[in-house]
Amino acid sequence: MTGETLFPAGFVWGAATSAYQIEGAAAQGGRGPSIWDTFARVPGRVAGGHTGEVAADHYHRYRQDTALMADLGLGAYRFSVAWPRVQPEGRGPVNPEGLDFYRRLADSLLEHGIEPWVTLYHWDLPQALQDRGGWASRETAGRFADYAAAVYGALRDRVANWTTLNEPWCAAFLGHAAGIHAPGVQDPATAVRAAHHLLVAHGQATRAMRAIDAGPRLGINLNLDPVTPASDGPADADAARRIDGVYNRLFLDPLFRGSYPADVLQDLGGLGGLEEAGDDDLAAIAAPLDLLGVNYYRRWVVAARPEWPRLGGPPSPWVAAGDVEFVASDRPRTDLGWEIDPSGLDELLLRLHTEYPSLPLYVTENGAAFDDVPDAKGLVPDQARIRFLDGHLRAAHRAIQGGVDLRGYFVWSLLDNFEWAEGYAMRFGIVYVDFPTQRRTPKDSARWYREAIARGGLNGSP
Repeated sequence: MTGETLFPAGFVWGAATSAYQIEGAAAQGGRGPSIWDTFARVPGRVAGGHTGEVAADHYHRYRQDTALMADLGLGAYRFSVAWPRVQPEGRGPVNPEGLDFYRRLADSLLEHGIEPWVTLYHWDLPQALQDRGGWASRETAGRFADYAAAVYGALRDRVANWTTLNEPWCAAFLGHAAGIHAPGVQDPATAVRAAHHLLVAHGQATRAMRAIDAGPRLGINLNLDPVTPASDGPADADAARRIDGVYNRLFLDPLFRGSYPADVLQDLGGLGGLEEAGDDDLAAIAAPLDLLGVNYYRRWVVAARPEWPRLGGPPSPWVAAGDVEFVASDRPRTDLGWEIDPSGLDELLLRLHTEYPSLPLYVTENGAAFDDVPDAKGLVPDQARIRFLDGHLRAAHRAIQGGVDLRGYFVWSLLDNFEWAEGYAMRFGIVYVDFPTQRRTPKDSARWYREAIARGGLNGSP
């Protein structure tokens, strides 16, 4: 068909989820409590008082879910392993029942011709480790390396693609500066220290896994967004530099250049002690990788507001940038209020291709939350999500045409799930979950995605 937008042969078409958001069975199978179990029980922390105790009950329904994935034609499924399900105390012997669940899940995926992709950490730190200091403590990095080696040793014969951490910026700054994610800490210095320890954990885990088996491919998933100044003025340009520094380059530079950016260290003014990071830490963080997972949702437009910060406001995740305003535009928005800008994705991918070492890229998360409601026929029309996915896949294709080595795309998310502090009010899934009954209903976007996968791309009209 003329006008089709086709992706290269071998392009990976996938979907992604995370353990705490879908598994449920929070006190079953030997699983210990995580920081999100604790956080969600605190009144006012999560919308509606919701928790992930049951979530989408994937722990019991994984066979149904893998069959559903096969029906959609997915080539790959990225899931996270719950650390407290494998090591309830965050250290010591593994829980065989926990590892067996992930073996069964991987086997079920492989039986359906779906490639399992494992993420080792998606924010569900064992509470026992938080009680010992959590990511503010250097000890946690070593514990993570031990845990990673245990899971890798058990699943490397089934899983060829691994990522260590998902969105360490969120874990560090939403969890330890703004306090709106677990563990609910509100201290900028602790947030910066947590960011460093997360990166050290990634590096130590990468080394530990390679020592066991160098065959599988290893990477990390970063939430990355382009940052645009609201005007051509120098103050707005500097605001954009600072936000880009603490959001993007704070992670990209040590991973791929072996050092923290000098301007970011100056901006942070000694918070967290990053300027004292030793050569051993930086060498571990920069351990060679096989892939980079890119999670993209929005573009930031920022302006300097020298009269800020105003006293009495909520704690901010934007450490050392409290005088920066995030400027709204007239772009359409998701139900979370996130502006929709597909052009930011190809801009971001081209930047990574240009500024950092050539490394295969995968879009490991991209999706949108909308208020999806079944119609009278029981179907779930979600045209806004279809437009979102179509626009972003076209942006991904433009990046490939521009020379970017982009090898796959994972829609976020396969299922409606527990959306962290938003509880169950925000639906990201291409499959609708009726939580009281746990019934799964593919939305119109799921059918659209199935057709795109079968075609290997998009038809001529957006």
